[in-house]
Amino acid sequence: MKRRRKWNKPVFTLYDGVLNAYETFIGRVTLLNNDILYGKASLNLTSIRESDNGWYECKVIFPNRVPNKRNNGTWFHISVLGGTLLRIPPVNQTVLEGDPAFFHCVVQNPETMFVEWYKDNVSLLEYYDLSHRSMMGPDGSLTINPTQMSDLGFFTCEVRNTANDTQSASAYLNVQYKAKVVYAPKEVYIPFGESAVLDCHFRSNPPLKNLRWEKDGFLFDPYNVQGVFYNRNGSLQFDKVDDSHAGRYSCTPYNDLGTDGPSPIINVIVQRPPFFTIKPKLVYVTKMGGTVEMHCDARDRDGYHIPQITWIKKDGSLLPYGRFSVNGGNLTIEDIVESDRGIYGCQATNEAATVTADAEIMIENVSPRAPYNLTGNSTDTSITIRWAPGYIRQYLEYIIWYRLAEAPEWRTLKVHNKHILEATITNLQPAREYEFMVLCQDNYGDGMFSKAFRYFTKPTEFEQPENGLQDALLQFSQIGSPRNFRVHKEHDNYVARWEPPELGLDQLRFYILRWWIEPKHVLHGSAETSETRYVLEDLEEDVMYTFQVFALSITNYTSGSNEVDYYVYPYRRVKVMTISGVLILLFCLAVISTLLYMKRNRIRKLREAENVKI
Repeated sequence: MKRRRKWNKPVFTLYDGVLNAYETFIGRVTLLNNDILYGKASLNLTSIRESDNGWYECKVIFPNRVPNKRNNGTWFHISVLGGTLLRIPPVNQTVLEGDPAFFHCVVQNPETMFVEWYKDNVSLLEYYDLSHRSMMGPDGSLTINPTQMSDLGFFTCEVRNTANDTQSASAYLNVQYKAKVVYAPKEVYIPFGESAVLDCHFRSNPPLKNLRWEKDGFLFDPYNVQGVFYNRNGSLQFDKVDDSHAGRYSCTPYNDLGTDGPSPIINVIVQRPPFFTIKPKLVYVTKMGGTVEMHCDARDRDGYHIPQITWIKKDGSLLPYGRFSVNGGNLTIEDIVESDRGIYGCQATNEAATVTADAEIMIENVSPRAPYNLTGNSTDTSITIRWAPGYIRQYLEYIIWYRLAEAPEWRTLKVHNKHILEATITNLQPAREYEFMVLCQDNYGDGMFSKAFRYFTKPTEFEQPENGLQDALLQFSQIGSPRNFRVHKEHDNYVARWEPPELGLDQLRFYILRWWIEPKHVLHGSAETSETRYVLEDLEEDVMYTFQVFALSITNYTSGSNEVDYYVYPYRRVKVMTISGVLILLFCLAVISTLLYMKRNRIRKLREAENVKI
């Protein structure tokens, strides 16, 4: 097929699926994608110039037939409006890094017109390095030599005449280069017994096609190593670090142009996280004006180093200036005021990890502070609200106040489980905005309301993400997170439930459920299942757990759900104490009964002896 101007100047030809453009049309001609609507030879012409004005003919030629032409030409006319200042605008460019790039910006009258260039709407003069590699010709055209990967972006030429009239046109510069590593640390510490990530910091245009890891000079394939996975960006995910994961790693990224080479050696060191030798108490109860001293100390597990110990206040505020002191790992706060109440964290840090032990300062006869950091997600008929507590969770209860954003009346919902920091409000209207506030209570009464928080329910016709997004991800395929994760007690069992991810369900291999003991955040258990329900066993009583479920794709990409905190009530202990109390009571009654019987028996014998004497 051919398209020609009226005076037989060729525009482009299409033969056997190959498009060839000619002269000034190079880079400005593409075929339309929707050939069903417009036809297979439909043309898209960009960066319109005044010279494009005129008649165009589309002809179909049959090179393997005789005759090879028919009288089948279709004529079209283009009328170019404006263009009083700019005669030839710039055209999109794709170049290899290091090659020059050239953008037209030919003005009608160079003697009376001024040209200024911009990159991404910022004057080119403000790019120090780029401006030194750029040169503007007498007609206003721009040459960049050599190009760098950072030059990628939109370039705009703006033409201005003496009457201050302006006209501008933009074009995109696509700088392609081999995939290259831009940063590699000499040493990386990963925590023993915990999860860790080893990143490969690369840049690639065209996009990344493959990523090769080596360890100690040999190919390292995560698919053949238990507990190691590829993340979508090509980084290595260690599910549970052990000593075998230490070594000298390097990564090499590849794209369609090849690779710029491997990264420098990354020395991966497996480091044991610190552990606490002395922990602060969970709760310190004091009075206004009093003094609190909280003790804390930690050591590295190898015994050769002492981790750095710091104290923080978990709500993000600073420690009270002038009224606190830290001696070793011990924190002392004097002249306690109401703002000192809250949760404090003793943090022990080494190269591998930071562990935290929490402690709370409670002030007698002072009500709790407001919850904060409200977040939410929704369906068409429900909204789930989550919040952070003003103070420690064990002593607080929460009441959710909610209403339609425009409604005058509030409704309330009480959270009966003191250890839950979220609530789901149901029976709501689709596509409506609701307003929420959270009120906390403790043994001394009501606290303060949180700041008002607004959130929309989804519309009924809410569309799920298209499955087509998954096809282009190839071996670094992504999967969505499990939804609405929750843990509750059913009969005599503790059960975790969740809903499948919205994105990438066809890529799902199985789910990984993990749970940690708080506040140490020590991994206590892990399980794999293909169901959306799991019965939890061997949970210790009177312990706070954090649960999280992960979706694992067939390409070993993991995506985690929300975290759920759950307190296991000491039912067995209470039951044992109750039974023990009953047994002790029965034993005491038996002893008392025996003593009374023996006393009565003795009195009876004494009376019989006295009667014999008489």
